[in-house]
Amino acid sequence: MRILNLHISGFGKLQNQDFSFSPGLNVVYGHNEAGKSTLHTFIRGMLFGIEKQRGRASKNDLYSKYEPWNASGTYEGWMRVESQGEIFRIERRFVKKNQELRIINETLGREEEASAALLDRIRCGLTETAYNNTISIGQLKCATDGGMVSELRNYIANLNTSGSIALNITKASAYLKSQRRQLEAQLMPQAALNYTTVLGEIRKLEQEISSPEYENQLSSCRDKKLQLKQHLEEKQKEKENLIQKAARGKQLLAGSQFSDRSSISSCLDQTKELFHNYEETRSICQKSPFKIRGLLLGILAVLLLGGAGALSAFPQFLQGSPVTLPVILGGMGAAGFVCLMLALFQAAKGRSLKKKMERESVRLKDILKQHLGDCDLSSEAMDAFEKRMGELIRLCDAVTQSEQTLLSLSEEIAALQKEEDTCSDELEKQQRTQWELEKKLEHLAACKTQAEALKKTLTENERVQEEIDAIDLAQDTMTSLSTSIRDSFGLYLNKTASQLIAGITGGIYSSMSIDQNLNVFMNTPTRLVPIEQVSSGTMDQIYLAVRLAAAKLVQNGTDTMPLIFDDSFTLYDDDRLKTALKWLAGAYQNQIIIFTCHQREAQLLTANQIPYQLVRI
Repeated sequence: MRILNLHISGFGKLQNQDFSFSPGLNVVYGHNEAGKSTLHTFIRGMLFGIEKQRGRASKNDLYSKYEPWNASGTYEGWMRVESQGEIFRIERRFVKKNQELRIINETLGREEEASAALLDRIRCGLTETAYNNTISIGQLKCATDGGMVSELRNYIANLNTSGSIALNITKASAYLKSQRRQLEAQLMPQAALNYTTVLGEIRKLEQEISSPEYENQLSSCRDKKLQLKQHLEEKQKEKENLIQKAARGKQLLAGSQFSDRSSISSCLDQTKELFHNYEETRSICQKSPFKIRGLLLGILAVLLLGGAGALSAFPQFLQGSPVTLPVILGGMGAAGFVCLMLALFQAAKGRSLKKKMERESVRLKDILKQHLGDCDLSSEAMDAFEKRMGELIRLCDAVTQSEQTLLSLSEEIAALQKEEDTCSDELEKQQRTQWELEKKLEHLAACKTQAEALKKTLTENERVQEEIDAIDLAQDTMTSLSTSIRDSFGLYLNKTASQLIAGITGGIYSSMSIDQNLNVFMNTPTRLVPIEQVSSGTMDQIYLAVRLAAAKLVQNGTDTMPLIFDDSFTLYDDDRLKTALKWLAGAYQNQIIIFTCHQREAQLLTANQIPYQLVRI
């Protein structure tokens, strides 16, 4: 997920202000009290909302702190984000009596239900607590080194034992108990007894009907016809489903302007070739300095032609020269003319390649926009396009297979209909005049229907009981595993934080370890260094590594949230800050937002030619 832009109608001291953020690094600069913390809190509020506390707590809660200063009552705003290729606009009102939340899917052009699942997807599976303790990163703000060590240990302890881990044992156990009560309510304990009684009645009726006085073929004919009818209905439904499936497939193919497999393959091959040509043209344009060579040749041509003109005007400069004036003027004119032609050729070649690249770019963008809804020209976009074409090819094959299956089904249905007609003719020949037999048959049919219903009930009882047994097993297993899951979380945290610490410290430390007593050590080639022996700046780097590692572990894995730093580098000297910024720009592929009241972050980024967007408040 990344933040595109936002609008604050009224939030704290900020009124009717808009802010935009680029996909990579963003530096939000402002003096103290300019509103950086207000903007930071607004982003958090748009994602998780802001509830007004009750009683004494309401006097100093976030809701009261960030109520609009102008008392206009406009306590709201909106924020546009991109999540998994779709753009959503989140609109929130924070007013206590009207906390409205709307989510508009701008990609699909419709308003989505603001469900917990959708919010969980946008927030990458983070709760508000996990958000505040992972990707929203502030300064440790400890007065002493000892205080910083204590803060860091407390943070790791919370991660190791709290609900920030993916599995919440208490909630899961309560949910399983609730599910068990619901399943127990679905059981029908009398179903087995009723089923046995009905089966006994059926056997009694069948014995009576099978006596010599009722011997006839009506029952078998009816049963056969009923079976044929059921079989025919199943085949008809299967055929209708296949027809609908094939129609949907054709509609999807037609919507993508394809008719068959060959047209898809042709489009894919043409697009890949076009992208290859575009990449080659762009590479040539980037590597070949046509403008510089053309300019140099043009200057040389002007100098040569100008020199020839000057010598022609002042021939006395060549008095005593062994070479005659016409030869010199002819040579300089020819050389100047050649340089001029070469300059024009370079300029024309550069324009030609640029126009070719633009034409190929327009065609590629049109194709990608048509099939992906995205005009981004990149290898990732082409991979997505090939994946889309592969899906369409598989869809085309499925449609072809459905059509072949339809032909076979039509033949089966025709044969069944013919057999059903024959059975009807035989049934019409049967004459039954005994009213008692009809009554018995009706009663038998009713009993069979009841038996089928009871049989389904018994099957459902077995299924429900299996689920109850599974819930009981899950409860026992979850209880036994909860301790080992909690203990193993520290190992995962060690591994992930160690992968990050080398980049953040610029290779000074390659890894870190957290023991069972939550003591933190930095690994060096010769020994383990306790964090009490490192500087405050290094501790802050360790703190950053642990938070980033925790963020990686607790997010859902399909997407990542932006990293937000709020004056997080106060204890960093210029070298540490330079190392951290360069590492962040290369290691974290998603959006990064840095709130700061200092200009050195922007200066270091500019000096090291690291792309970023500067947002001023």
